[in-house]
Amino acid sequence: MNRRHFVQYTSAGVLLPALVNGFSFRALAHSSPVMQALAPQAGEGDRVLVIVQLGGGNDGLNTVVPIDQYSQLNRLRSQVILPESQLLPLSGLDSLALHPSMGGIRTLFDEGRAQILQSVGYPNQNFSHFRSTDIWMTGSDAEEVLNSGWTGRYLHYEYPNFPAGYPNPTMPDPLAIEIGYSLSLTLQGPMAGMGMAISDPSSFYNYIGGIPAPVPPTPAGEQLAYLRLVANQSRLYGNSITSAFSRVTRQRNYPARNYLADQLKIVARLIAGGLRTRVYLVHIDGFDTHANQVDPADHSKGQHASLLTLLSNALAAFQADLREQGVADRVLTMTVSEFGRRIIANNSLGTDHGAAAPLLLFGDAVQGGVLGSNPVIPASADAEDNIPMQFDFRSVYATVLRDWFCVPEPDMQGVILHNFPSLPLVRVSTCVPDSVRELNQQAGQLLLVNYPNPFTDETRIAFESAGGQTLLQVFSSAGKLLMTPVSGDLPAGDYSWTLMGAELAPGAYYCRLQTGSLQQVRAMIRQ
Repeated sequence: MNRRHFVQYTSAGVLLPALVNGFSFRALAHSSPVMQALAPQAGEGDRVLVIVQLGGGNDGLNTVVPIDQYSQLNRLRSQVILPESQLLPLSGLDSLALHPSMGGIRTLFDEGRAQILQSVGYPNQNFSHFRSTDIWMTGSDAEEVLNSGWTGRYLHYEYPNFPAGYPNPTMPDPLAIEIGYSLSLTLQGPMAGMGMAISDPSSFYNYIGGIPAPVPPTPAGEQLAYLRLVANQSRLYGNSITSAFSRVTRQRNYPARNYLADQLKIVARLIAGGLRTRVYLVHIDGFDTHANQVDPADHSKGQHASLLTLLSNALAAFQADLREQGVADRVLTMTVSEFGRRIIANNSLGTDHGAAAPLLLFGDAVQGGVLGSNPVIPASADAEDNIPMQFDFRSVYATVLRDWFCVPEPDMQGVILHNFPSLPLVRVSTCVPDSVRELNQQAGQLLLVNYPNPFTDETRIAFESAGGQTLLQVFSSAGKLLMTPVSGDLPAGDYSWTLMGAELAPGAYYCRLQTGSLQQVRAMIRQ
């Protein structure tokens, strides 16, 4: 079984029945009035991140066009160059324009609710769709393989007990929601999926159906008990999602026959309905435009134009809906794509896998405008040349964590795993006085801690066993099991074990405790 299937079938990322217009889900039971009464309403501290994944590698040079170098582009990519007269100018700029299909995004930009971040990528670009997507999802170096996603690690940081004790009055809702048929690596935590995928009913019922009551006192029995915990959570989450969805009775019209708009309409409704979910992930594929990127008779039309029309119209409707629902100040939206395209076009009216490309951010809280300079198009460019990187994509992630989700600087390395500078992306970065993480640590029983953290010489790991089979393990940030200091039956009680720093190289590690059906993971930093 490969990693993607393992994540799909064994992580805490459960599948909900599909909902309205191809995404609507069926409630398993009526929403609990007790849970509604206990659940705090979404407020200023409940900031939301919506990630729009452009699958395939978007052509940045035909999305955000450096018109100050139009003649050079015309010479190098005449097969796909856009008509200069049809490009959409941007307010206050004379050297940059948008694809003719991006009228909705141009309006958001002119209103100061969109920001263009130029030439985003990473060193030593990998041109494989699968590997580069994994790099963007995990926040790894090009030569580094991680088994957890950057938002999965963040959610684990905020909700360190998950899934034990969830849902609860402090967090009654899913931590993250992905609209798709399985939970992607982006939302994978150090040891468990940190969200759920809204999918088809049959997958959901197959996942939870036919589980008998007792479990044997074996490792397999423990895993079965864990799956039951996840199945029970899915029922309660189904109720809370249905309740949030039903609270909103009016929404603005979204563009028809637009798959991305269908997804974002659901996201807007759940946010406006009070769901406290922190991260949403939606998808639009088709950006792998090796051929027929443009219509040969009119380069402003074709496959890429159709995709950008869907993207622009969906995002414009989404932002307008958020404003009408009164929640636009709490939502930050950003696009990601595994890479850009080459400078020179190919002979099939398309472009091949490239490196850096623009990243777009949207919302009332973004700085607006353009960050970075126009990419320089070399006069002697050949078929292998790429746009050089100006910004590492992990600086964007670090900014979202610091300025949007308010992760304190001392805790950043345990989430992002590397040190990256922040960027001026978020206009309002004031963090709420009460730490969301502290509330979430109190919401469930904390069974695993270590001190000091970060550590150099040694760290003391304290844990609580519920009695019976107990497992304590140490993993690398790539998910490799390094040691198992505890494995066996223990009486219920408190225990400790000292990890010597000399046994580990500097870096990020995870300590995992499993006791009965409960499992918790602790991020540790060896300096």
